[in-house]
Amino acid sequence: MKKNGVTQVTLDNGLKVMLKEIHTAPIISSWMWYRVGSRDEPTGKTGISHWVEHMQFKGTKKFPANMLDTSISREGGRWNAATSRDSTRYYETMPAAKIDLALRLEADRMTKSLFDPKEVESERTVIISEREGSESEPLFQLGEETNQLAFRVHPYHHEIIGDKADLLTMTRDDLYRHYRAYYVPNNAILALCGDFDSNEMLRRIRQLFERIPAGETPPRLTRPEPQQAGEIRFSINGSGETTFVELAYRFPEAAHADVFALEILDTLLGGASGLSYKTSRFYRNLVDKEYAVDVSSWSENTIDPYLYRMVATVHQKRKPEETLKALDAEIEKMQDKLVAKSEIERAVKQARAVFSYRNESITNQAFWLGYAEMFATYHWYETYLDQLAKVTPSDVRRVARQYIQPAKRLTGIYLPTHK
Repeated sequence: MKKNGVTQVTLDNGLKVMLKEIHTAPIISSWMWYRVGSRDEPTGKTGISHWVEHMQFKGTKKFPANMLDTSISREGGRWNAATSRDSTRYYETMPAAKIDLALRLEADRMTKSLFDPKEVESERTVIISEREGSESEPLFQLGEETNQLAFRVHPYHHEIIGDKADLLTMTRDDLYRHYRAYYVPNNAILALCGDFDSNEMLRRIRQLFERIPAGETPPRLTRPEPQQAGEIRFSINGSGETTFVELAYRFPEAAHADVFALEILDTLLGGASGLSYKTSRFYRNLVDKEYAVDVSSWSENTIDPYLYRMVATVHQKRKPEETLKALDAEIEKMQDKLVAKSEIERAVKQARAVFSYRNESITNQAFWLGYAEMFATYHWYETYLDQLAKVTPSDVRRVARQYIQPAKRLTGIYLPTHK
């Protein structure tokens, strides 16, 4: 089926294929998405999805690890992968004439990755070292503590990298079972954008992937988080000379209709990601007035309700309570008064500019083909700008009152021991 320039086909084994022709350059970007992330990890196996992602770069018999980087680089391509809370993704962006290498690689490692015990142990060391490096960072400490307090039941409780106790004890067989359970075609989406003919590309994809048998529908953990009864406050003492404060509010899942008004609210408060944020309210009223050296805010597109975070680097001449009070004052303004329509229009314009910038490249367009399907559908992406344009001042005030509730937030303070 082809709709709005995107061909969507589900193979007999359940693999969903999404193809978008872009003939501006002789390049093709291929993304393989699996519906598995840190939310699918039970206690004792935290970090397993991220670790399996690492193992996918350790090779198969057909594509040994020592030849993969060389082969792709020699052909002028680049590749990488990432694990999120809800999904795991792999991509290769190649000259159009060389994309078959990427397709053959992904078809092979869907079922034939080796998980050599020596490689497993080597990667254990790498991942634990990565985690220990992060543990020295104040914002990692704040973020991890926030997650652990915000989610007592839901698996968003733990960091994507996993808990150190689990990283020390998981086995090669644990990893391999996880891989075989989730890396099946009926749990995956293959998305390609670039300089190809869709019919020819689909024919080649069928040759490579349709022979892979479907697996059982993989389990996904469903553990709704109970409603938070009141504000949770905590503090952390650590090294350094800088004080940070973090506020976290409960936000709805990415497919929720309120996400677009919340996006505009965030742009008004913190500025559009990737652009100068000096026109934002936080900058003008916290940074310019020296309550904070820096303020950032963000949310994530997730399957289940997650968090909206605000992090401020406290100015050296302020106490954290003063910075928190200044943050609250800006939030209360959004809740008490209607934002001027002109300010909404500017926020929409900024969000549109960020959206356009993020979608200039063929790689990013291929990314969005599959990414939107992980938490909603591609229609969410196609209508994103139209939905933003519909946001009104009343919408912004309503979501500010509904979701930015001090009585149901988490407030964290990082206090340096060497200040």
